[in-house]
Amino acid sequence: MANRKPLVIVDGQIQQIQSGDTLEAEVSAQQTISAENGEVGSIVIGTPVYISGAGQVKKAKADASGTKEVIGLVKDASISASETGTILVNGVLTATTGQWDVVTGATGGLTPNTVYFLDPSTAGKLTSTAPSTVGQYVVRIGIAISTTAMKVEPEETVLL
Repeated sequence: MANRKPLVIVDGQIQQIQSGDTLEAEVSAQQTISAENGEVGSIVIGTPVYISGAGQVKKAKADASGTKEVIGLVKDASISASETGTILVNGVLTATTGQWDVVTGATGGLTPNTVYFLDPSTAGKLTSTAPSTVGQYVVRIGIAISTTAMKVEPEETVLL
């Protein structure tokens, strides 16, 4: 395969990048927000959360309209009750296989190339099986890119 030089704009002109020049670009864009944990207990990394009040989040669950709108996954290792932490809204979330096991109920971390959904049975959990019961919501959260990383892109919900 031949090496190719990217095109750049210099002084309004399109040209090949010159030898010795480099490109500056963000490789891994992530969108995060800060929010207060509105739960009684801690919420851990990878937990899907919804906005429960002004600047506050709680564990999401796919069985009710009020808890299904996932804003993102907890990015911090843990956020204590009433404390503020970081929520990954969009991007790649990396956690240990053990940390993912807590959120998915599986063992060995995530399954690469598997889509994960919001669990309709347990608040704050993810499942690799889409809900199928009438009255539940299908909420696609993201896709595993390895046993320890997920591309997080919460999507619009579908009521069954």
